[in-house]
Amino acid sequence: DESEEEPKLKYERLSNGVTEILQKDAASCMTVHEKFLALGTHYGKVYLLDVQGNITQKFDVSPVKINQISLDESGEHMGVCSEDGKVQVFGLYSAEEFHETFDCPIKIVAVHPHFVRSHFKQFVTGGKKLLLYERGWMNRWKPSVLHEGEGNIRNVKWRGHLIAWANNMGVKILDMISKQRITNVPRDDISLRPDMYPCSLCWKDNLTLIIGWGNSVKICSVKERHASEMRDLPNRYVEIVFQFDTEFYISGLAPLCDQLVILSYVKEISEKTEVECCARPRLDIVQPLLESCEEISSDALTVRGFQENECRDYHLEYSEGESLFYIISPRDVVVAKERDQDDHIDWLLEKKKYEEALMAAEISQKTIKKHKILDIGLAYINHLVERGEYDLAARKCQKILGKNTELWEFEVYKFKEIGQLKAISRYLPRRDPVLKPLIYEMVLHEFLESDYEGFATLIKEWPGDLYNNTIIVQAVVDHLKKDPQNRTLLRTLAELYTYDQRYGRALEIYLTLRHKDVFQLIHKHNLFSSIRDKIVLLMHFDSEKAVDMLLDNEDKISIDRVVEELENRPELQHVYLHKLFKRDHHKGQRYHEKQISLYAEYDRPNLLPFLRDSTHCPLEKALEICQQRNFVEETVYLLSRMGNSRSALKMIMEELQDVDKAIEFAKEQDDGELWEDLILYSIDKPPFITGLLNNIGTHVDPILLIHRIKEGMEIPNLRDSLVKILQDYNLQILLREGCKKILVADSLSLLKKMHRTQMKGVLVDEENICESCLSPILPSDASKSFNVVVFHCRHMFHKECLPVPNTVSSVQFCNICSAKHRGPGSAILEMKK
Repeated sequence: DESEEEPKLKYERLSNGVTEILQKDAASCMTVHEKFLALGTHYGKVYLLDVQGNITQKFDVSPVKINQISLDESGEHMGVCSEDGKVQVFGLYSAEEFHETFDCPIKIVAVHPHFVRSHFKQFVTGGKKLLLYERGWMNRWKPSVLHEGEGNIRNVKWRGHLIAWANNMGVKILDMISKQRITNVPRDDISLRPDMYPCSLCWKDNLTLIIGWGNSVKICSVKERHASEMRDLPNRYVEIVFQFDTEFYISGLAPLCDQLVILSYVKEISEKTEVECCARPRLDIVQPLLESCEEISSDALTVRGFQENECRDYHLEYSEGESLFYIISPRDVVVAKERDQDDHIDWLLEKKKYEEALMAAEISQKTIKKHKILDIGLAYINHLVERGEYDLAARKCQKILGKNTELWEFEVYKFKEIGQLKAISRYLPRRDPVLKPLIYEMVLHEFLESDYEGFATLIKEWPGDLYNNTIIVQAVVDHLKKDPQNRTLLRTLAELYTYDQRYGRALEIYLTLRHKDVFQLIHKHNLFSSIRDKIVLLMHFDSEKAVDMLLDNEDKISIDRVVEELENRPELQHVYLHKLFKRDHHKGQRYHEKQISLYAEYDRPNLLPFLRDSTHCPLEKALEICQQRNFVEETVYLLSRMGNSRSALKMIMEELQDVDKAIEFAKEQDDGELWEDLILYSIDKPPFITGLLNNIGTHVDPILLIHRIKEGMEIPNLRDSLVKILQDYNLQILLREGCKKILVADSLSLLKKMHRTQMKGVLVDEENICESCLSPILPSDASKSFNVVVFHCRHMFHKECLPVPNTVSSVQFCNICSAKHRGPGSAILEMKK
């Protein structure tokens, strides 16, 4: 079957004892119990079988065909009827037995489901009548007719308190509690002979009956009638909830969850004879719908002798608890069961759906018994390799092989044989597990022969302890002999040297290649001793990083050594010294004189900031260099710093002719003579006069300038300048008045605060002493009169210890505070007693 639809059921023949029975006899009926099977034959035998088909018991019931076998739910009692009219009901494990022989063939028998209980000793038989047998007083069996007059009874099924049977006219259901017949379902196709196309009945549960007759299926539900609808009607009624037709004739029915299993009898036209003949029977699983059904699966069964069988020769029995379905034909018994996860995986592997099979096995690894995840995975890898999907196969190795080193090494050699080592290289384990070094070396050699970039990537990604580093280094050196300028191989060799702790060699290669990792290598492995003579190379490669590294490690490579190494490369020397000066203005002070020339040559914008910040550069040398190069701003700064402000101002006015800068310079120096020189120089230059009028209002009296302006001189924006002078003056007056008010207010506030403080009392007790004679301030005899003077500074004196005040002022002052110049300490209190 090439269909991609997975079958729902799997099939196997019931063998062992069944095979032996059917070689000499033919099966006529079978009943299934959860503990055993009961098989009836055409020669009147009944066999009890285990679920593997082994015979456990045999009964010789009749010399002719067994028509029906019935078991109660306990499996302890069995009813049998045969074509010669015999009916037997007996206990399999007791002496209880009933025998009766009728004058017509008895087609059906059904014992009460709870026959094992004493008050349910009932069974029904069906020939021309449907008879109910009940055991009564003295253990006598009393028959009663339940139905007759509509032809032979063809089938009967007893479930709970409901009995369903089929005769030539249709299907009836009897309620054993009320002893009322509650429905009659007529058969649809009356053209079919009921003996050739018998009715199939099956209870899905205690209230749901499934009817199959001809090619019609009805699912009936038994329901309780509402009390208001009773009248003279039975208290139950039947509703057909699903009804549909099938393509073929129905030989048996069974429920499967909410679906149906249907055994169909099939006829087809022979291609050779063009005559209608019997085909293989079909077992279909369908989903009932309201007026149709959806086919879920359909299987044609190759049973023995199917070419000779009729519709009535097939039967379908099922075991409710295990979802086992038994297809009975005269020469064969086939067991159908739901496929388990092992079967599902088998089908996936058969269809080469290995990934789905692997996923299914992982999900159900606790329940599968037949398959192993590893075996499925290995088969999947082999399948991918056969299809040429080498990368996917290699990727799956990670998950499938896990930590099994033997399997990993086996797969690597297999990939080597097909020339696909590169495919598996990315997925080789690098930690837990680790394979033999030979495996990794083999992969590296493969890349080294054909792909330098891939080789470099592996060296970077793989830890160096996976392989013998010496062997790989030698292999790379051999290849470099053929191509000595290959940057990829050189870079890779440097990485190998680094792992091998041969940092000097690695550093040489990195510097040659100008590789970005050179600084990281130096820092990580403290290679400063190796770069003392390679400073120029480092600066050429990346001056910023090189200078930062050198400055961060002054203790390892001194400033003097760096400057010496860069002596012949002044532009690099300047970069280093400039960054050193930025970090610390004093560390490189011995090179500040040299730096003047370096700044003048390579970095003039930073010369003036350097001159301002440095306290160690010789000003004369700097002035000489700036004057030689005609650096006006720098010369002005140096002249002013050397005290020659007038020359500096003259240079600004003559060389730069920048009045704003001249005014700014005069403001910085705050020298009246400079302002005078500036006014004299500007008096015949109207633009300069405008600048002065706009800016000197707060430093020089503008009247001095205005008086010197010649009459008739045209000065641009004079009106605006005069207005600005007046505004500035007005602003100054306002500021002064505001400040005065604030000062007066603050002074008054502080005066009041001081007055309040001074008006407070001062404690004088035995612990206080006279600051002059150092004796207690209070006399020991309190009855004597005494005079004490206490000052605001809290110093205390006996009045007789104080000097006599002068005649000019009678105010006395504290001798101590007056001597320390701490301000007036006038007396605040004179105590007398």
